[in-house]
Amino acid sequence: MNYNEILFFSGFLLFIFLILYIDLGLIGRKSHTVSLKEASLWSFVWISLSVLFWIALRYYGHLIHGIENIEDIQQKVIQNAHPITLIPGNFAESLNIYNNNLSLEYITGYLIEYALSIDNVFVMVMIFYSFSVKEKLYKRVLFWGILGAIVMRFLFIFLSAALIQRFSWTLYIFGGLLLFTAIKMFLNRNKEEKIDTEKHPVVRFASKYFNVFPRYVGQNFFIRRKKVLQMTPLFLVLLVIEFSDVIFAVDSVPAIFSITKDPYIVFFSNIFAILGLRSLFFLVVHVINLFHYLKTGLSFLLAFIGAKMFLHSWLKEIGFTTEHSLYVVLGILVISILASVIFPPKKSEEINLG
Repeated sequence: MNYNEILFFSGFLLFIFLILYIDLGLIGRKSHTVSLKEASLWSFVWISLSVLFWIALRYYGHLIHGIENIEDIQQKVIQNAHPITLIPGNFAESLNIYNNNLSLEYITGYLIEYALSIDNVFVMVMIFYSFSVKEKLYKRVLFWGILGAIVMRFLFIFLSAALIQRFSWTLYIFGGLLLFTAIKMFLNRNKEEKIDTEKHPVVRFASKYFNVFPRYVGQNFFIRRKKVLQMTPLFLVLLVIEFSDVIFAVDSVPAIFSITKDPYIVFFSNIFAILGLRSLFFLVVHVINLFHYLKTGLSFLLAFIGAKMFLHSWLKEIGFTTEHSLYVVLGILVISILASVIFPPKKSEEINLG
């Protein structure tokens, strides 16, 4: 990291934590059941912030790396394999091309991550139902789960970026993983998934090495009994959600690396999608049966991204740009949503969470 990157990155994190503090520390301190109206409002807030960040990158994206001349742009284009052609001797126009591509990479990565988050939401819904967590406690668990996810994504993204820059063949491993996940998701799209709370690896590990209190105690993660600190089942639920996010990151983070090799753009798109995950969760809880073809669409999305990783050199030669990737991603999502609306599920096919 250079000075500009440290400054921009620190400012970004400060802004994010400030918004989170306002959300939970000031507005949502009391545990309560989140209504569809509240979930829709916060979804609008997070999506609006994500779009505003996209606009900011369109005109000021070069500030992330402190670019001051055309040589700086050329260095970043080579380093991060941006699919653009600069105009020699014209810094202003080259900067415009660079910023436009950077903003497209961000918004495409954000859309991919936000779409794939829906699959993670289904897992979270199952976790809460399997562990019999009260609805009014969902928001508290998800808040701390998101904070943990931000830390883990930071480590995962920048370690992955270092691997890709040092060993370019890592992309093929990521591509193969995504294709495998796509096939698995497509084959299991209609299967009812369940979680065995007693046999879950996180529960078994925690029960073996820590003191676990046998029942929920309000919204507490820990309690002290007879001078012994014990974790409550609510903290176990939080650990299970963090574990599921690690598994989810193995698929979603490589997916964005197919769009951009710039670790900062990968991180920004990831974080904005994660921040919107909590409000997305409550939206999905209310409208879970409306988009039954979305999982099929996500499997095709992962297949496209995995194939793109294998064919990235050939696609670059034929002029396949970030803009084209954005069109494909939007096309897959729009088709799957429209198919869900036009061909609604039969009563017997609706997702049962109870």
